[in-house]
Amino acid sequence: MRPDFWQGRSVFLTGHTGFKGGWMALWLSHLGAKVYGYALSPPTTPNFFTETQLQDRLAQSTLGDIRNLEALTQAMRQAQPSVVIHMAAQPLVRDSYQAPVETYATNVMGTVNVLEAARQTETVQAIVNITTDKCYQNQEWIWPYREVDRLGGHDPYSSSKACAELVTTAYRHSFLADAGIHLASVRAGNVIGGGDWAKDRLIPDFLRALDAGETLRVRSPHAIRPWQHVLEPISGYLLLAEKLIPDGEAYAEAWNFGPEEADAKPVSWIVDRLCKKVPGSRWELEGTPQPHEAGLLKLDSAKARFQLGWIPRWNLETALDKTIEWHQAWRQGRSMADVSIQQLESYLAA
Repeated sequence: MRPDFWQGRSVFLTGHTGFKGGWMALWLSHLGAKVYGYALSPPTTPNFFTETQLQDRLAQSTLGDIRNLEALTQAMRQAQPSVVIHMAAQPLVRDSYQAPVETYATNVMGTVNVLEAARQTETVQAIVNITTDKCYQNQEWIWPYREVDRLGGHDPYSSSKACAELVTTAYRHSFLADAGIHLASVRAGNVIGGGDWAKDRLIPDFLRALDAGETLRVRSPHAIRPWQHVLEPISGYLLLAEKLIPDGEAYAEAWNFGPEEADAKPVSWIVDRLCKKVPGSRWELEGTPQPHEAGLLKLDSAKARFQLGWIPRWNLETALDKTIEWHQAWRQGRSMADVSIQQLESYLAA
């Protein structure tokens, strides 16, 4: 990565109040970029955005809905960004069963609106659209999915992200390539890290149970996921954005940023490891029927390795340690901006 690329560069970032978007905003601001955030209010209390006082580091933080094309376009035009990073989404599988219309409206039409706003903003040169590893048609097979594999999705969340990928391809070919705007989509694994309080996610659920002195109830202990620290895929997104500006046609396509295959572990392995690391924690099986979720999912990141030179830096053990470290620091009342920057610098030095 080239820090000089980001120094003083205007970046329009959707979803900056979320967990993953917050870490992205922190990293960009640390690199010296002028970050213009556009998102709904933080989705949880507490949250990464508030706990790290992230607003103080941004050029502007606008509370807005990506489903509102007019407001979104106005905010983007005012920011005059050269790079747009689209992370705003309804990100939870289980919530998509409860609110399918909202999920599709946000993840599909919200993506349409971001791309439409970008093509109406003359300064935009590159767009990175963050989707998910769940956009693939899951075959429950042992092989990691590649960028050329079929898109699909059993649940509304997964299929909405597959739709967002189709929207991305259509806008790239129909409008953006001719306008000189280079658009890439990126798919990461199950990200973990400090500052995630979302419901129905394994690590936040574990930490909530721990803080409450309760037993964690696990829905699918045998489900296998490609676990990775949140900084891993973000490093790939930033590296890709750097490539899109000077040589966009070669990089304006889909990319996987997943962990080493050895770090695709069952849920039971994760919670057993966490219980060994944190005294007093425990888990048990949730016995009630649950909505369908994929049982086996892995990502093939060979393309990013060979064409971008991107590789994971922290293995799963380190990712878990850093997540626990962040949460313990938060419980101790430390400056979470300082702790987060320290972890970022530790990652960069890895």
